[in-house]
Amino acid sequence: MFDRVLILSASAGAGHVRAAQAVEKAFIRLNAAGELRNIDTLQYTNKLFEKLYSKAYIELVDKAPDLLGWLYNQLDDPWRFERRRLVFDKLNARPFIKLLKEYQPDLAVCTHFLPAEIISWLKQKKGLSTRQAIVVTDFDLHAMWLCRHYEHYFVAIEETKLHLQELGVPPEKITVSGIPIDPVFAEHKDKDQMRKKLGLDAVLTTILTSAGGFGVGPMEMLIQSLMKMRNKVQVVAVCGKNEELKSRLETLSGQLDANSPVKIIPVGYTTQMDEYMSAADLLLGKPGGLTTSEALAKNLPIVIVHPIRGQEERNSDHLLEEGASIRCNNLPVLAYKIDKLLDDPARLDEMRANVRRLARPSAAVDIVKKLLSLRNT
Repeated sequence: MFDRVLILSASAGAGHVRAAQAVEKAFIRLNAAGELRNIDTLQYTNKLFEKLYSKAYIELVDKAPDLLGWLYNQLDDPWRFERRRLVFDKLNARPFIKLLKEYQPDLAVCTHFLPAEIISWLKQKKGLSTRQAIVVTDFDLHAMWLCRHYEHYFVAIEETKLHLQELGVPPEKITVSGIPIDPVFAEHKDKDQMRKKLGLDAVLTTILTSAGGFGVGPMEMLIQSLMKMRNKVQVVAVCGKNEELKSRLETLSGQLDANSPVKIIPVGYTTQMDEYMSAADLLLGKPGGLTTSEALAKNLPIVIVHPIRGQEERNSDHLLEEGASIRCNNLPVLAYKIDKLLDDPARLDEMRANVRRLARPSAAVDIVKKLLSLRNT
């Protein structure tokens, strides 16, 4: 057991925070920490920096995805921007630096690169003796995840481990754990029982799509495309907290002909995504690291649409290469692509087998167990 553990994320996108929450639950489940704190690093920076760091990312995703992709690729140059970035982050994260120096944790687990690079700098300056573990929350490795003072890296796939090794990280300091997801996704839940519980048709092919907690993205366009399918399906559309979106989808659902093979089921905000995934046959959406890992854990092939430029594009590459997904770049042909997949049961079975091979549902628990095994080394 560790005496004091900090789990550190940054709320620039939801995935880093969800990974931190998964690791926190694993620490609690294994009783692996005397004192455990889960902190959003941005809450310990000045307000302008916090706003720029989190809001600017969302703005780029929504309004300037091509610029975001260009920035992502430009910054993916190992060590080139290290000093400039660190100077900027140190200047704006003084409350976080103060917290670290005062708290002096035995272990810091970082699911975002911002706290990792600050801890690395403090370790170099002898201002901190904590052990640092870095959990990469996408399948690919971006240069911003690199730091010089750490004890261990946790990555999603073998290729990323090799990438780190080529950049100078010793292989014994890298574990291929998968991306940590809530341990609830590792629990088997019967598909038929989940459909009954959620009020879904027991026999229809079920496509699950989600607009996230806040209900953003081109959900209406997706649904309009799916309404043209010829296979009999039910589409569960999770609208998050966007009640207006849910209402519009209910209107669309009401416009379907009584003989339509497609059934639209809008759902509001839910904390039962593991149950909806257990009930589904396909996941339709963007390939974020956490969502993808949850889908893999639930044996769901993925239909990729609108991946965020940069990290999600690279996640797409890995999933497509491994045969766990298909991708639709043009929404007008979305119905055609999914119909074609459903018309080929052998191909769909092969995709499910590939999904099972890639899945690492116990990643969060495996990470904590590995950290405990390294405690006395």
